[in-house]
Amino acid sequence: MIRLLLADDQALVRGAVAALLDLEADLQVVAQVGRGDEVVGAVREHAVDVALLDVEMPGLDGVAAAAALREQVPGCRSLIVTTFGRPGYLRRALDAGASGFVVKDTPAELLADAVRRVHSGLRVVDPDLAVASLTVGASPLTDREAHVLALAADGGTVAGIAAEAHLSEGTVRNYLSSSIGKTGARTRAEAVRIARENGWL
Repeated sequence: MIRLLLADDQALVRGAVAALLDLEADLQVVAQVGRGDEVVGAVREHAVDVALLDVEMPGLDGVAAAAALREQVPGCRSLIVTTFGRPGYLRRALDAGASGFVVKDTPAELLADAVRRVHSGLRVVDPDLAVASLTVGASPLTDREAHVLALAADGGTVAGIAAEAHLSEGTVRNYLSSSIGKTGARTRAEAVRIARENGWL
């Protein structure tokens, strides 16, 4: 029996996926959480074999949760299951240690098969997303640029971003300018949109 954890902030989605996977004779959903920062504790408490993680969750996103599992509970494999089929998310997830990445409209039997393959030590990646990832390429943003741009996405002022990121206002302006140039955008808002669409934030 493969013991599963589902992490998704949408209870209805979580419940539906749990019901579908529980129909499989060799799969058992033993834990469900709605926040990314609850993943590691639930995995330890319920001796989970494979954690199915959404990308966007409160507390900790799915990519960060996959990285935390790799570091703190290396015996548990992670599979990203998300609506956000963006190439940048795929790259970030695999770099963080996720064993697989599929989108939520994957048929139930293919999702169950993906869980089994991840559990056996294989990597599973949505084929369309894999092709898109090769086409788009890696994020052109440095970690600092991405962090500053993400803070700007919330509508923060340069002064506010500088205070939160512990940087000077001049450095924040430089990072924002660099992010706009690297994304090919004309404005900060457009740079945020392009970065989000590609999964770089």
